[in-house]
Amino acid sequence: MKVAIFASGNGTNFEVLAKKFLKHEIPGQLVLLFCDHPQAKVIERAKRLGVAWKSLTVKECGSKAEYEKKVYRLLIEKEIDFIILAGYLRVVGGPILANYEGRIVNLHPAYLPEYPGLHSIERAFADQRKQTGVTVHYIDAGLDSGPIIAQEHVPILPNDTEASLEQRVHDCEHRLYPAVIKQVLTKLVKKEQTKNEKSGS
Repeated sequence: MKVAIFASGNGTNFEVLAKKFLKHEIPGQLVLLFCDHPQAKVIERAKRLGVAWKSLTVKECGSKAEYEKKVYRLLIEKEIDFIILAGYLRVVGGPILANYEGRIVNLHPAYLPEYPGLHSIERAFADQRKQTGVTVHYIDAGLDSGPIIAQEHVPILPNDTEASLEQRVHDCEHRLYPAVIKQVLTKLVKKEQTKNEKSGS
């Protein structure tokens, strides 16, 4: 099972996941980090961990459609079976979504369907809610609307600042996401093994 992680920014979730893959604590082989921002810190994390990386931007590709085609060709070239989105700030569409349906998982820093889209933590804090959360879900053509795999609430405490809430949401992400990815990939690997056994290969 060859895996790619897509990320756009700092890459703390990428690093947590990459270390788990490198220690074989999650089944599958992490073969690629893809990033849509060539200056993003996540690329430095990939270099430090020895993970191959590639960066493309929509601007250099000329259009969103051409960008998605080039990313898809990269996935085919690297023989990617499964995609993990870890702070990837673009909506996935085109041939990627069409050909990887049920094999792209996203992490969202809110208890969906609450606060889809950007700035979810800030919005929950500004609304003075008593809790927010973290959601792991498969993606579809909508915005943070795909089938939910796992969720966990994160309380918003009376003495929280936006920064302290953000840190606790990230702590929850770093614990929940690897556990769910391990569960999902373990099932997929077993499914493939059963399929191969039945076909006699």
